[in-house]
Amino acid sequence: MKKDPFIHHGGRFQVTGSCHELRLEDNSGLLIDCGLSQGTDQSPPEIDFAVEHLRALVLTHVHIDHCGRLPYLLAAGFKGPIYCSQPSAILLPEVLEDAIRIAITRKQPLIDQLLRKIKKQLVPLAYGQWHHIAGKSALKIRLQPAGHILGSAFVECDAVTTAGLKRIIFSGDLGAPYAPLLPAPKPAYRADLVVLESTYGNRQHQGRKERRERLQQITERALAYRGAILIPAFSIGRTQELLYELEEIIHRNQDQLARRNLPWQELEIIVDSPLASRFNKLYRKLRPFWDAEAQKRLRSGRHPLNFEQLTTIDSHRDHLQTVDYLQRRGHPCVVIAASGMCSGGRIVNYLKALLGDSRTDVLFSGYQASGTPGRDIQQYGPQGGYVYLDGQKIDIHAQVHNLSGYSAHADQQNLYNFIKRMRIRPAHIRLVHGEGNAQRELAERFRRMGIEVD
Repeated sequence: MKKDPFIHHGGRFQVTGSCHELRLEDNSGLLIDCGLSQGTDQSPPEIDFAVEHLRALVLTHVHIDHCGRLPYLLAAGFKGPIYCSQPSAILLPEVLEDAIRIAITRKQPLIDQLLRKIKKQLVPLAYGQWHHIAGKSALKIRLQPAGHILGSAFVECDAVTTAGLKRIIFSGDLGAPYAPLLPAPKPAYRADLVVLESTYGNRQHQGRKERRERLQQITERALAYRGAILIPAFSIGRTQELLYELEEIIHRNQDQLARRNLPWQELEIIVDSPLASRFNKLYRKLRPFWDAEAQKRLRSGRHPLNFEQLTTIDSHRDHLQTVDYLQRRGHPCVVIAASGMCSGGRIVNYLKALLGDSRTDVLFSGYQASGTPGRDIQQYGPQGGYVYLDGQKIDIHAQVHNLSGYSAHADQQNLYNFIKRMRIRPAHIRLVHGEGNAQRELAERFRRMGIEVD
């Protein structure tokens, strides 16, 4: 009986904490992602598996639930190369510096030392080119655009594993087609086995036109009551996509009123996150990786991540003043702040101050993991329930909205199409990075195609 070629160190049956090891015939290993877990998925970040045999780490993208354990991996003795796409290599140090400062140390010399070590081991790869990884047995990888966030990739591996397989694909996180700024992911030509994410394996997203219209409707409703729209969003990916869409709404309605006496051109969009501000600058630096639509918008003279109505708040003092002003006076505006699941960051102060105000709207545009405050607000807010934030019970009188169409994850049909449209489909799929219901429903669709799924 052939051995299972995979060891899952995280993210097997839950949405966060992705960390998967491909075991090769010479008993060496290739690690794909090394992420932190969140919510009820949460487990200690320390590395509890051997690292000496690992030939390399491949990062599919730079979200914390895929790269956040990297400092702990290095502390455990990993000295191999860290492969990622060229944009990810630019974004990763910013992501990890913030994570290290929050979770490990605030001492800048120690942070700088760790970042220098990471940068020394980083090996940026161009999309679409095979790269051989040194070792006793043959192993090569190729990164392809995944359309999830800037720099995201799915990984094609050519290797002889403990199960004798040859072409294995790790999806990482796949994006939905027509996402702002990013080219849509294209299915691979062939695979023997695919390790596939299943975050939204039981859901369908709205189309882009419908979700933009819904975003505008929610914005108009909130402005009619002179309230703030709070959007919890990850600093990288979701924030930039929302800004892109809000700029488009403002541009399309530039001669209209968003509400009485408030032209769309005067609507204030607030990004309250120093990290998001830095990522906005890096995204602008990485314009060559934007999709054709975004390039066309730039050529027309528009600036979707740096437009006139956009206000960025960096200092903590300005943040507290803004929260206080909105609580005391009210002000029609859109506030985008991290974290995306309301488990920390500046969004928590806004929520504590404004969830009890019926003029407030909270808009969730991405997945909320079980056990996070975001999931509690999403689940209990429409019932007039409550949530605990920083140990404080907060009653929810705000309106709560869900816009799954803005999720950076592919939905069930997108995931199905990723496999169906391969010229040579895999005989086997392993579902990861999803909860039970999502995995079961998606697995059933693939089984009807005659594919073995576990």
